[in-house]
Amino acid sequence: MTKKILIVDDEPNIVISLEFMMKREGFEVATAADGDAALAQVAAFAPDLVLLDVMMPNKSGYEVCEILRADPARAGLRIVMLTAKGRETEVAKGIALGADAYVTKPFSTKDLVAQVKSLLG
Repeated sequence: MTKKILIVDDEPNIVISLEFMMKREGFEVATAADGDAALAQVAAFAPDLVLLDVMMPNKSGYEVCEILRADPARAGLRIVMLTAKGRETEVAKGIALGADAYVTKPFSTKDLVAQVKSLLG
């Protein structure tokens, strides 16, 4: 069965790049440009993994992560935070809120694909 990935980022170039790369790897992909749209897409698309930008309009990636982790029905959902903020405090916050991984921009696409495949088993 094809694994589903939701890409959440407010930068169109990053979304296009990630969407192309994940589809090329055989994943089914949906996208969202802000926190509110991300939550709506999780409900509609039921992804296995979310690539979640931290800095976004409406709700931050931290807020989205916290909301998703508070929902017992989403217990198996994998969350990878993507951010330009690579300071240890931000990484610690993302992990504390329940992110499975934290990737800083700019990132290696090869490493990100490996991380996604590893999390999805």
